[in-house]
Amino acid sequence: MNNLFPIFLKLENLHTLIVGGGYVGLEKITAVLDNSPEAKVTLVSPEIRNEILDLATGNSRINLINRKFQEEDFLQKDLVIVATNDKEENKRIAALARAKNILTNVADTPAICDFYLSSVVRKGNLKVAISTNGMSPTFAKRLKEVLGEALPDNLETAMEQLKAVRDMLKGDFANKVDELNRITSVLVEKKTGEQ
Repeated sequence: MNNLFPIFLKLENLHTLIVGGGYVGLEKITAVLDNSPEAKVTLVSPEIRNEILDLATGNSRINLINRKFQEEDFLQKDLVIVATNDKEENKRIAALARAKNILTNVADTPAICDFYLSSVVRKGNLKVAISTNGMSPTFAKRLKEVLGEALPDNLETAMEQLKAVRDMLKGDFANKVDELNRITSVLVEKKTGEQ
């Protein structure tokens, strides 16, 4: 059973630490910046891929530290993504982070993660995050592709129109919710003859 609590974080208000500058570190910093371009990120690694160096060029919100992780790297960090190629070092860093109450993700080690990075479908302001509870990132990736193709490209227009309707509605919160539910019910109604 998937007991994860889904949330969306405003990473521009937090400071993310990524430990590891290899391929997986690149994957993680890319995921962070693709979803939160204004995120403040510190990446620590004795070796840093050129692609990461390129991402940091001209981006004052990315701080690269070219050395091995040190416990002081946790100072003023809100969450950490551990992505070194040393599983024992990853476990050690995760344990240190947990002792400091810093939320931690360890690449490819779901059992010691506090959170997972999800596959994300984006259509304008709509984001749909997919979690398999760490069981199968490949399945999540394929479902992302299916949903990306299934969701129409004009969702942004529909959301803008619904926001305008919401802004015009009078009454208390419950009345507004009831009216918006009535307006959007066509999205979930089954067509005649469907089962």
